[in-house]
Amino acid sequence: MTGRLALGLAYDGTDFQGWQTQPSGASIQDQFERSLERFVGAPVATVCAGRTDAGVHAKGQLVHIDPPVERPLWNWVRGLNTFLPGSIRVQWASQVTNDFHARFSAKSRSYRYTLYNHPVDSPLQSRFATWVFQPLNHHAMQKAAQALVGEHDFSSFRAAECQAQSPVRRLMSVEVRRYDRLVCIDLRANAFLHHMVRNIVGSLVEVGRGAQPEDHLARLLALKDRQAADRTFPAQGLCLEHVEYDDVFVCEPESKFVD
Repeated sequence: MTGRLALGLAYDGTDFQGWQTQPSGASIQDQFERSLERFVGAPVATVCAGRTDAGVHAKGQLVHIDPPVERPLWNWVRGLNTFLPGSIRVQWASQVTNDFHARFSAKSRSYRYTLYNHPVDSPLQSRFATWVFQPLNHHAMQKAAQALVGEHDFSSFRAAECQAQSPVRRLMSVEVRRYDRLVCIDLRANAFLHHMVRNIVGSLVEVGRGAQPEDHLARLLALKDRQAADRTFPAQGLCLEHVEYDDVFVCEPESKFVD
C-alpha cells in the first residue's frame, strides 16, 4: 500500500497563470499534474500549501499527493523533473502520514517581496524584482511595517475579489532589509489574504520614498478600507519562500548528491 507523499517545489512563475488549474492549461498545477500522469501512468490529484497568483514565484512550495504506485523517493524527484519545463522543479520528496495536509497542516507561510531600487532598471532583475527608481528609506519602511505585526483585520490590504471568509490574519513578523540595490520585505503569517503582501508593499513604498509618514500603515490598518490604501505592486517581485510544519508531519530531507 503506497502512502502519502510531500513534494517540495520551486518555480519561476513568470510565464504561468498562477498555481491553480486553468481552462487554458497554462497553470503550474496543470503542468505538474501532467508530469505526474506521464510519470506514473495515471491521473494524480495535487494539493498545495499556497495557491500563488499569476507571475508569482516559489522557492518553498509544498504539495501533497496520494500516488497510485510506490517508488524510491529520489526517483520521484528525477522522474517528475524529466517531464517538467525547466522553470518548474521538484526539489525533494518525503513520506508523510495520511493525515498530513499541505494546506491545513501548515503552521505558517513566509513570503519575500523584492524591490530593485536604482535609477535605472536591470534586465537581470526584471523577472524576480520590481523596479522602484526613487530612493527608498528602508529604515522608515521597517518602522512602519511593525504596526502590522499581530492579529488584525487586514481589510485595507485585501483584494476586492478575495474569497476568504474572514479578513483577520496573524502576521508573525515583517522585516525590511537592504542588500545593495535590493530592498527585501520578508513577511511570515499563519495565512495571507488575496494580494495582501503586494498591497502591503505598495503602502510601504510610499513610506520609503517619503510620500507618507511612518504611521501610514497603522492608520490604514485602523481604517479597514481597501480604497484608502495604495496601489497593488506587481507579481514578479513576490516569492513564496517557505511553509512551516510541525516536524511530526513532514521533515525536508537533507540535500545530497546521489551516486
